[in-house]
Amino acid sequence: MPTRPPRLCGCGLVVASGVQCACQIKRNAERKARHDRDRPNANARGYSSKWREARNGFLAKHTKCVRCGAPATVVNHRVPHKGDKRLFWSRSNWEAVCAPCHNGPIQSAEKKPR
Repeated sequence: MPTRPPRLCGCGLVVASGVQCACQIKRNAERKARHDRDRPNANARGYSSKWREARNGFLAKHTKCVRCGAPATVVNHRVPHKGDKRLFWSRSNWEAVCAPCHNGPIQSAEKKPR
């Protein structure tokens, strides 16, 4: 099976196909650190002990991921609440999902510009 040839990184290093250069890894880490520094903590975003209690109750009743059927571990907001408390607490906006579904396709879809 043919493989793709190595590529030239912007820093001038030759990098194997499908591999990140050290400069790219460093840039990504810096970008993520900037984002985390500016982002409020989970409690400030509404994920308090009251949320954890409601989340645990919801997951006790909805044990399977609605997307793949695996054990559910995350309560996802179908419509991102973006700080709207009514939407945040609306149980009709909640769905039980597994971590791989939440952290993969769901988060990717939320990040796409509309």
